Amino acid sequence: MTSKTDADCRLYLITPPRLDDLAAFAHVLAATLDAGDVAALQIRLKDAPDEVIAAAVEVLGVIARSRGVAVILNDRPDLAAKFDCDGVHVGQSDASYAEARRLVGPGRMVGVTCHDSRHLAMEAAEAGADYVAFGAFFPTSTKDAATRADPEILSIWQETMATPCVAIGGITADNAAGLAAAGADFIAVSAGVWVHPDGPAVAVKALNAAIAKGLAAR
Repeated sequence: MTSKTDADCRLYLITPPRLDDLAAFAHVLAATLDAGDVAALQIRLKDAPDEVIAAAVEVLGVIARSRGVAVILNDRPDLAAKFDCDGVHVGQSDASYAEARRLVGPGRMVGVTCHDSRHLAMEAAEAGADYVAFGAFFPTSTKDAATRADPEILSIWQETMATPCVAIGGITADNAAGLAAAGADFIAVSAGVWVHPDGPAVAVKALNAAIAKGLAAR
């Protein structure tokens, strides 16, 4: 992942919540990443056994890294370090930033969910987080989002803070442009790619076009 000094806004892809056929998904992922610019792949397998996560990181990590895509593990800083991921993403109910940083060390990224709170985001940024994530911006079927963020939070953050911000929650090619225009450094998408009616590769192309449209409107 690159900072806002290197790129204005990029796509941050999140895996489906379950991977029942890892080999089949690996082929889909390769084609999806080849379809357009993707900065990072977050492997998000909630409540999966460690061995399932290990297999996913091993298989998907090779595909992502061969294309210059950072590999981020959700929730588990211990496994992110053990499996040599590029970073970890933690929520407010997961490990604290300090604990995550202790486990992954100084050389890996730590991103923090901050919901709709600039206060939480400022605390995370001041502690040293590599990025903060705001959301959900739209209704989402991927997880039960307790908060709804307004795009204005991205604009305010962009104007006042140097730490990159990620927009997440119910984002599709139809609504991503506004978030890019508002100031998101990264647009995080899961279902908007994997359940796109024309397929994930088409979704990535459409999302990159939407991001470009949003950047043009900044």
